[in-house]
Amino acid sequence: MTLPAISELLPHSGPMVLLDRLVSAGEDDLCAEVAIRADSMFCDGQSVGSWVGIEYMAQAIAAHAGWLARQRGDGVKVGFLLGSRKYEAAVPAFTVGGVLRVFTHRALQGDNGLGAFECRIEEQGRTVATATVTVYQPDNVNEFLQGGTAG
Repeated sequence: MTLPAISELLPHSGPMVLLDRLVSAGEDDLCAEVAIRADSMFCDGQSVGSWVGIEYMAQAIAAHAGWLARQRGDGVKVGFLLGSRKYEAAVPAFTVGGVLRVFTHRALQGDNGLGAFECRIEEQGRTVATATVTVYQPDNVNEFLQGGTAG
């Protein structure tokens, strides 16, 4: 099976697509990769603060939603990062030249669009960040943003 470009699975565009490629995807899991370069978004020329890991995780979750939508023949939809529990980073920064693997596992998904994912980031097989990330994907994002009920 040929995997799509990560940019085809995200509602982001241009430099806001922080992930580089899709490694694997399944019904409940996804793995994406990001190479840390001197020109990477949020890089100070030498490293990217490990706090950016939460956005890598969120984009991997969004890619998972996009991958599932493609499997159903639907389009990619916007979702929202609601929060995280226990984001823990074992390193203060991700250094230029490093290649990160971002793993997501869907632990919970409600019919109302709420979901929880167990996430981790690995570099060279070592876990460097973990979190439980909660997200919301409304049926109608415009209605939701205008204050209506979009669940």
